[in-house]
Amino acid sequence: MSRKKEMGRGANGTGSIRKITSTRNGKEYTYWQARYTAGYDPGTGKQIQRSITGKTQKEVAQKLKQATYELDQGTYNEPCRMTVKDWLEIWKAEYTGDVKESTAYIYKKNLDMYVIPFLGAVRLESLTAPMVQSLYNRLLKPETERVKALSAKSVRNVHGVLHKALQQAVLVGYIRNNPADACKPPRAEKKEVCPLDESKVADFLKAIQDHPHEYLYKITLFTGLREGEVLGLTWDCLDFEHGTLLIKQQLRREQQKGGKYYFSPPKNSKPRVLSLAPSVVRLFRCQKLKQNCQRLEAGELWTENNLIFTNQTGGFLSYRTVYDCFKRVMAKIESRATRFHDLRHTYAVLAIKSGDDIKTVQENLGHATAAFTLDVYGHVTDQMRKDSADRMEQVIQSVSAG
Repeated sequence: MSRKKEMGRGANGTGSIRKITSTRNGKEYTYWQARYTAGYDPGTGKQIQRSITGKTQKEVAQKLKQATYELDQGTYNEPCRMTVKDWLEIWKAEYTGDVKESTAYIYKKNLDMYVIPFLGAVRLESLTAPMVQSLYNRLLKPETERVKALSAKSVRNVHGVLHKALQQAVLVGYIRNNPADACKPPRAEKKEVCPLDESKVADFLKAIQDHPHEYLYKITLFTGLREGEVLGLTWDCLDFEHGTLLIKQQLRREQQKGGKYYFSPPKNSKPRVLSLAPSVVRLFRCQKLKQNCQRLEAGELWTENNLIFTNQTGGFLSYRTVYDCFKRVMAKIESRATRFHDLRHTYAVLAIKSGDDIKTVQENLGHATAAFTLDVYGHVTDQMRKDSADRMEQVIQSVSAG
């Protein structure tokens, strides 16, 4: 590799800018470089020389001007030598301890699978918004058919974790600005809520008669609990006398193969108390009797952990078991697209149509704000207002005819 240097003009009388031409593999490359004194070594007293590079003389001059200004103001920070991968490994290890284990796992997966392979070798201080934007574009529309494209929502998730990690790098002084700030992740289409209509609810209730998870499915439908919340219910959460149910935890499982079950706080980390319909209380009593029979049948194999919903020997009931059985039921009633989570949506729609206000529905569902509940189920209240107007029109027509 050969290299030629040409002296350029100084920037504000500080340092010098050089045009450098180098040849690699027979191809000629040109860039600009500036050198400046960043201070003095306290041990030797010698100058500490630093360099800045860029594609144009103007770009280098601006960088040099910024560096010398910061030196004069005492705000100068030494350039960060680590790569994007170096920093992301530090961030994963040191700055994700306050999030749920499942969230930390998703953060790690997104960074390891999608960010580090593309940007890991880039110097952290050299990372630019166009580089990050290019990553998002490639994830959304891969350059080869062999690579599976991500959905807009998945790309936004990648953006979210990368932005968090880079923002922390700003706070600790490794970079001046967050390059992800200037990026535009794709807009994710709002997922349509697909509750069961009343006829499908009737079909569903008929299909689960005498099903092994009959009471679990019915209680989920009539309380709107999340899957992890219903599987995490323990008998001490239920007050039969007053007809209330405390939602204080959810059942989770470690992400790795063969991971252990554990309890974590409910979503939004806020416990809530539900007032149950008498029919729902009776469902819990039926589940209590059923579990007593299972305990007798299992004998010494029974594991006592106070869970309301268990497997045949009192152990944890897995998400996969519940979900697979549910999907088979929905296939029988020709509603294959329905997800287990749609039972929660169905509860919310039925509650609103029965006259519950948005604030009550929000509190029962455990949403952080009523605004979020209204955003998800606003179409239901819109239809209710339209139905109200139609009924008023019938009244007007009736009295006018008289």
